[in-house]
This record gives sequence, C-alpha cells and structure tokens, in this order.
Amino acid sequence: MFIALTFVLALALGVALIKIISHRRAVRALQQAILKKQPLLSEDLPGAAGPAWEQLRIAGNELIIEVAQLQQQRTGQLAQLEATLGSLQEAVLIVDASNYILLANKALQAISPRAATQIIGHRLELVLHSSEFLNYVESVRLGKALPQHEVEFVEGARTTWLEVTGTTIQSQGSSRGPWTLFVLHDITKQKKLEAVRKDFVANVSHELRTPLSVIKGYVETLVDGHPDIPAADQERFLKTIQRHTERLNSLLEELLVLSRLESINPGLHREQVDLRALLTSIIDDYHGRPATAGQHLELTVDPTHGILFVDPLKITQVIENLLDNALKYTPKGSHIHLSTRMQGLGEVIVTLRDNGPGIPAEDLPHLFERFYRVDKGRGRESGGTGLGLSIVKHIVQLHGGRVWVESKLGEGTAFSFSLPVRANGQG
Repeated sequence: MFIALTFVLALALGVALIKIISHRRAVRALQQAILKKQPLLSEDLPGAAGPAWEQLRIAGNELIIEVAQLQQQRTGQLAQLEATLGSLQEAVLIVDASNYILLANKALQAISPRAATQIIGHRLELVLHSSEFLNYVESVRLGKALPQHEVEFVEGARTTWLEVTGTTIQSQGSSRGPWTLFVLHDITKQKKLEAVRKDFVANVSHELRTPLSVIKGYVETLVDGHPDIPAADQERFLKTIQRHTERLNSLLEELLVLSRLESINPGLHREQVDLRALLTSIIDDYHGRPATAGQHLELTVDPTHGILFVDPLKITQVIENLLDNALKYTPKGSHIHLSTRMQGLGEVIVTLRDNGPGIPAEDLPHLFERFYRVDKGRGRESGGTGLGLSIVKHIVQLHGGRVWVESKLGEGTAFSFSLPVRANGQG
C-alpha cells in the first residue's frame, strides 16, 4: 500500500514538474517574442496546452502587432518631418518630453560643432550648452514662452546668437508625452552688424563733437566780445576755427568715400596701368612737397609685373594714404621705401616700409578698423580722421587684393597690399 502511494505521488510530481518546465519554456518564448516584436505561433509553446495559454498568446500577438504599427507610424512621422525640414536653411530640432533628441536637420551642424556628430537619441543638454535655452524649452512646454526668443550660445571663443521659436506637437505612438519642435535662426551676423553700426555712430558722434565744440566756443567768444578782443587773438581764433572746419570737411569727405566704397556700385574704373609709371609719378610729386623735407624717400619697382588692370585714381589714393601716414609718424631723417615684387604669377605685392618708431603688437590687428588710432591724441592734433587705413583696405579688397601690416617697436613698420595680375587686361 505504501509502495503504491509513493508511486502515485512520484508520478503526480513528475507530471507537475513537466508542466512547470513547459510553462517556463512558454514564458521564455513569449518574452523573446515580445522583445523581438515577432508574433508567437501555437507550435512555439510546446507542452503549454490549454485555453488560458492560447488566449495569452493571442493577446500578446495583438500587442506586438499594435506596438509595431505604432512604431512604424512614429518612424514614418519622423521621416516625413526630416524630409520636409531637412533642406531648410534654419536649424530644426525636435525633442521628446524627456529632452531626448528625435530629429535635428543639417543646418544645426553649422550652429553647434557638437551637432556634427550623431546626436539623435542623445539628451539635449549634452549638445546645446545653454541654461537660457533649456529654460526656454520648459517655457514652451508650459505654454508660457514668447513667440520668439534670442539666445546666446558660447562654446569656447565662439559666440553664436540664435532667434528661437518653439511649439509643442502631438506625436503618434510616443509614450514620452508630446514632442517639442524648435526652429533656430542664426542671427550672429545681424548682431555683429548691429554692434558695428552702434560703434560707427558712437565714433562719428565723438569725432564730430570735438571740432564742433571748439568751433562753437570760439564763434560765441567772437560774437559776444568782438569789440574787446585784440586783433591778434581774433586772428588766432579764426585760424583755429578754420583748422577745425577743415578737419570736419576731411572727416565728412572720407566718410562719403567709405560709403561709396561699401555701396553696390563703388565706382571702380579699371584700366590698363603701367604700375612703374604710376608709382614714379606719385614719388616725384611727394619729393616736391614740404612734408618730405629731411626724409629719404625711395622707390624700387620689379620690372617683371608689367601692365596691371586697376583703377589708377584709387590705387593712387591707397599709396598716398600710406605715404602720408609714414611721413606723419616718422621723425625727420627717416628712410621711407616704396617697392613692388611679383609673387608667383598671380599677384603683385606693393610694400611701403619705414624705419620709424614702430607699432605695438597689440595695435596691429586693429589698424584697419575705422577711427582706430595708435596714438589717439597725436592723431587728432595732426588732423588725422582715423579712416585712411580703412579706406586703403576697402580699395584693395575691391581690386581683389589683400592688405596687411608688419611692425616691431623700434624697428619700423611695413604696410603691404597685393594686386591680382589679370590676363589680357581682364578684370
């Protein structure tokens, strides 16, 4: 009796163990099907017979198919957005509710170097480092953001200004809440131009204020106390007024020249010019001027460059501006040497070198900026407007050349510019 009972229990335990192993295999099969998103067939559930397992298999398959369809819709939605927005010049960025990047078009790469790598699936904070932008992202999600918002991005020495617009969009098949779409327009150039404009207005106002104040003061003195002012003082006042009036006139003329050079039609009149003859005539003219008395002015011309196709009046203006600077800032007895040389077959290099006091290294990058002076006080006293070298730069660039300066304190200064050589006199 005991043996029979033991056999029955052993048999029951064996059947139960077989069912447990079968159920475990079925669970693993169902788990793998869900992970691989592949429907489960009846034959994939060995030993798991019964209506309960069949219902579980059918329900699991329905979920797998539904998830696959939603994923396909989501992928299609992103692909459609990427195809639509990918060719836009503005940067487009889409993130989910957890700030994971779902889409970023090519224009974003020009804004952020980090965006040049594969950033899809990365968190937004790792790509665009700006607390201001992240705060704007949250404001958009809460519906409290302004329609447009300017954000500054700083990466090392690089600063980028963006005008950002954001909105939430509903997504199909996303379990992470609605997506947020951002359009980022690069306004860095506009910001720089605005800064240049403000600086220009401030500089012009400053340059005009000094001579106008002097003229106004002397005129008021002459008007109010004319009978009591000695004749010698009156003459001195009038000469001061004349000097500052001429300075104002020079400033306005050079501003007009810059304005024309920067306009759509800068008035460049090219013609075939013998550079040797042009430079020789300029140097001969300067030899007869009082300003060159006591200075050693020399000319060396490379005979191989021949005829150039340039605007002779504007090139003359470039040479004269450089010569005037050299004569103004070098002491009597200095050597000023104008020379030309061919560089390859493509351009002529013109250099004006002096052995004057030189220019500090920190001033060299700014010399061609408007109104920039190395010695502010001396520049105004000598009648300089601070626009001459800026005019030089614009004229040379209009000819397709470049301009630069080399200098060391106590060793003199060399201003150089290039002129392209055109074949057959073509500009």
